[in-house]
Amino acid sequence: MNLILNIDKPYGWTSADVVRKLKIVLRKAGLKKEKIGHAGTLDPLATGVLIVCVGRDATKRIDEIQSGKKEYVFTIELGATTPSFDLEHPIDTTFSWEHINEDQIRSFASSMIGEMDQVPPLFSAKKIDGKRAYTLARAGIEKELKPAHITIYDAEILNIEMPRVTMRVECSRGTYIRSIARDMGLELDSGGYLSELRRTKSGEYNVVDAISVEEAEELLKKQISETNQSFLS
Repeated sequence: MNLILNIDKPYGWTSADVVRKLKIVLRKAGLKKEKIGHAGTLDPLATGVLIVCVGRDATKRIDEIQSGKKEYVFTIELGATTPSFDLEHPIDTTFSWEHINEDQIRSFASSMIGEMDQVPPLFSAKKIDGKRAYTLARAGIEKELKPAHITIYDAEILNIEMPRVTMRVECSRGTYIRSIARDMGLELDSGGYLSELRRTKSGEYNVVDAISVEEAEELLKKQISETNQSFLS
């Protein structure tokens, strides 16, 4: 089997949830040992392109797919922060935002373009001494994460309705959009957190072509059926 699925991940699902859903189809078909994995984690509160690879040949391409450029459309709420830089946790601090003007916001977006060292959120899948950072964060253990070298290829302000800013960013693998929200707040002498996040592209895959989890299940069932028929003939 060699199947690459471009799935529009539902809000509230983890990337692992999507893979587990498809594993059930494989297990019911007697293919418990068939290889399956996703190419690039999306946060539970994010939606959009999640590439799932099924089969030995497809899973060999995971690193290649993950290395492609990503595009995100997202909304930042200025004037407040949360521990996770998104809505996973409640607001912990509020700030004034009335001093911020549109030119400052657009200037920040322009300044992002290029290579940079970005500090990932503590609530992330990054590893610290062999443990996931979010595991330590949820246990109340604060650790400093090393900056990661990333590239922002393009950054565009789509809409400003203060204190809400909607952006589109094209970036390299390893970029944390939640960190962009944090950095915008800091740069504008305020606070910032992510309220919406959608991955619209991952390499050659576009969200306009993405299918639902239910459609992916049906496509996988069809592939299994066709593979079995080919094998029997």
